[in-house]
Amino acid sequence: MERQDKDLAFMLQYENIAWYENGEVKILDRRIYPSEISFVICKTYTEVTRAIKDMVTQSAGPFTAAAMGMALAAWECRNLGKKDQIDFLEKASENISHARPTTIKRMQLITEGCLEAAKLALEAGIPVPEAIRDHAVNNNNIRYAKVGKIAEYLVDMIPDKGTIMTQCFGETIVGQMLRAARERGNRIKVVCPETRPYFQGARLTATVAHDMGFDTTVITDNMPAWYMEREGVDVFTCAADAICMDGYVVNKIGTYQLAIVAKYMKIPMFVTGAPDKGHQVHDTIKIEMRDPEFPLQAMGVRTADQGVKGWYPSFDITPPHLISGIVTDRGIFSPYDLNRYFESGDLGMYEMVV
Repeated sequence: MERQDKDLAFMLQYENIAWYENGEVKILDRRIYPSEISFVICKTYTEVTRAIKDMVTQSAGPFTAAAMGMALAAWECRNLGKKDQIDFLEKASENISHARPTTIKRMQLITEGCLEAAKLALEAGIPVPEAIRDHAVNNNNIRYAKVGKIAEYLVDMIPDKGTIMTQCFGETIVGQMLRAARERGNRIKVVCPETRPYFQGARLTATVAHDMGFDTTVITDNMPAWYMEREGVDVFTCAADAICMDGYVVNKIGTYQLAIVAKYMKIPMFVTGAPDKGHQVHDTIKIEMRDPEFPLQAMGVRTADQGVKGWYPSFDITPPHLISGIVTDRGIFSPYDLNRYFESGDLGMYEMVV
């Protein structure tokens, strides 16, 4: 299969997300990109796990990093016997997949797929680290291709020269959506709320959109309602860290309030991705709580007085009545009808083909 990251922005290229090579994994440090292009070098899979926890890579980046971390784990245990290698990789799979609590279900699909690829490589007598990396690239291609289909359905919903508002950084769908729009000659405008406290909207989404040649505007997180009313927005769209089968969507904190505003302004909200069978109801979601000191600063500069308290849930949950449609690789579904997505036997977005 042709590489599906072709013609996408720098940070969406596989090697620039996370990559295993010669006993180490390099991960683009998205905490400081684009002001600085720097890679965190990991020598052990536990260092990859720590990098994911520490937000070195975000959005869908951890899915690639997790697979490359499994390749690194295979390098670490390469001199052990087969059984001990499998035991080591099973432990690595458990640890890496649990790096961040809200996305455990999706991460388990990825690391367990890598584990199966490792078992096949051991039986075939071929180098396991490279086999896992090849497996990861193949599954990235499959996932990117599915996202490409999602992008086509999403762009169908955007009027010619329309304006879209995003939330946080949707990773692959951002690049694929813009590539699809460009191929159609639809010069859409992209409005990116900054997405505090990590500023993914300002630093990542806006950079990708600008790199791909689109009119891009960054606004602060307290401007969306006024912008929608005064400047006009045709579509509000976001990806999701989990799409529960009951229609509730888990995404970066702030998505819920944007969904409320969009509904009030009669602007359609389209969520991109595939439903998660692992979350039949949204009550199974554990919202990750991060360091409460972090909202008290901006890019390393403290903005609140000493002694002031912070509060930092990483995600929120948007109810289905605010969502116009779930845009999948099989079409656009009502959030109340997600079981139909799996009627064809589709594996979803993150179950890896071995």
